[in-house]
Amino acid sequence: MAALGWLTPRRRSATARSVLAGEASAEAARKSSQDTQDVQDASDATAQEPEFPVLGDDKAAAFFDLDNTVMQGAALFHFGRGLYKRKFFETRDLAKFAWQQAWFRLAGVEDPEHMQDARDSALSIVKGHRVAELQSIGEEIYDEYMAERIWPGTRALAQAHLDAGQKVWLVTAAPVEIATVIARRLGLTGALGTVAESVDGIYTGRLVGEPLHGPAKAEAVRALAAAEGLDLARCAAYSDSHNDIPMLSLVGHPYAINPDTKLRKHAREKDWRLRDYRTGRKAAKVGIPAAAGVGAVAGGTAAAIALHRRRR
Repeated sequence: MAALGWLTPRRRSATARSVLAGEASAEAARKSSQDTQDVQDASDATAQEPEFPVLGDDKAAAFFDLDNTVMQGAALFHFGRGLYKRKFFETRDLAKFAWQQAWFRLAGVEDPEHMQDARDSALSIVKGHRVAELQSIGEEIYDEYMAERIWPGTRALAQAHLDAGQKVWLVTAAPVEIATVIARRLGLTGALGTVAESVDGIYTGRLVGEPLHGPAKAEAVRALAAAEGLDLARCAAYSDSHNDIPMLSLVGHPYAINPDTKLRKHAREKDWRLRDYRTGRKAAKVGIPAAAGVGAVAGGTAAAIALHRRRR
């Protein structure tokens, strides 16, 4: 098991480990999607549907990044809180998770050092545990910490693809087990995520390939599209991070959602579509009170300051 968005890639080209990670994630996603429940209604999503997607285009699909695109914050950090509650690790580790999450919420971008620490912590925490155990716990943690953090605007975009008869996949560096739970609870087709090695259903503490991040995400999408018979020129991809430019560049319909500075600049240069559900003006369009966004930032700031004072 590994965290999401671990390290900002030093190179944009796909390595052998990136290809391995992408292919492993695509295989896991296709297996998990066989058990996915029927698509749920999304009557509470009030964002205006885009002119795309095309109804009945079965050669098209949509690929959504998870953290800060579909969900506010980082999935692994919320998962860490749930594991702490269940005595998987000690208080000092929880403080690290909390600090990383507060920083992520304030900055809105991935920090390499924070993400590397989270990756190493996650692998050590789950080593020796059964895959089935983590899957069951993931269901509980989704209800406790994640469900209320889904962006309604992005959820509406995903629903538009589902309503058009297209498949919708999450693509994230979060562990595939967590990503699959989230995808199923949102009524999506399935999830591409980081694949942790397991033997006889028990985690070894190692990864298959590398975290599904940067070029590895693009390789996963490419592998899944080939297996599903999709035409990438007719597909869409959505992300908040410049690290996902390789994935966004693969498809004919790239979207920058809640973009970081580098992705926003790149999207404008390439004339990609942008959506931002973080501001009060945009939040009002998708039925989120502006005060709720202010409260979330204030809460993250308070948490960060409190932890900083405790460290001093």
